[in-house]
Amino acid sequence: MAIRPGKWFERKTRERAARQWTALAGRVERLHPARLSRLRDEARELRGSLDRFLIGADRHASRSRAALDALHLPGGTDWRWRPGFMAGQVSPRGLAGPESGDRLGEGAAVWHDCPESALILQQLANDGATDLSPFGMRLEVFGFAGSFLSLSIDLPESALQGLTRSHILRLETGIFAERALGVYARLNIGHGPNTDQATLQLRRFEAGHYSRQVTEFDLAYIPMNEKRLEKIWLDLIFEAPRMNAVEIRELFFSRHLRAQF
Repeated sequence: MAIRPGKWFERKTRERAARQWTALAGRVERLHPARLSRLRDEARELRGSLDRFLIGADRHASRSRAALDALHLPGGTDWRWRPGFMAGQVSPRGLAGPESGDRLGEGAAVWHDCPESALILQQLANDGATDLSPFGMRLEVFGFAGSFLSLSIDLPESALQGLTRSHILRLETGIFAERALGVYARLNIGHGPNTDQATLQLRRFEAGHYSRQVTEFDLAYIPMNEKRLEKIWLDLIFEAPRMNAVEIRELFFSRHLRAQF
């Protein structure tokens, strides 16, 4: 590949400036007050420019991800959604030793019966070349002594608007596991006093491998009352999670009508 002198010179200039600021930070205590004052003004101006660049770059990356999302959706898709903790920063960013039902952000909760709560749940920034979601979630499990562990994701009310048994709910996941792991996806739909469920097993995740897959729930098999829909949520259930770390780098929901013949 040919080297463009202008671009090469720009990159080297930025690298040199970064080295200069790193060196200045290392000897800031020894700088003369007058010079320190001037450098502080320069640093503030530089930080403002960097912040504006990062905001613009993040906005552009979000638009690019949205365009890529659309390319992968089936024809007739009438709703799409990504959980809040995948799309933006949440507070708190992490939970150490969470109790059952504790939430990370507004729409995600961890459920378990481990007496020691030997878990860490934290949001992470996705930086992989193929990651479409800006953020993900990491779940670390230590000496797990419980019988179940799941992550519950509340879907918004917009998922219920116009929802019928002729729809297929599509779930795209991207998950990395340090050790081999089985994961189930359970869809829950509350209508009136009843809640109906459908559970599907995701492909088994091999140790140290990142896997993307699509799971589809055909709502024709869920006897829900379309006129009384009240709530919808998904449970990701982890099978034998002891001494493992799981990174959820993608959770993307969409729906489309089943093809009619």
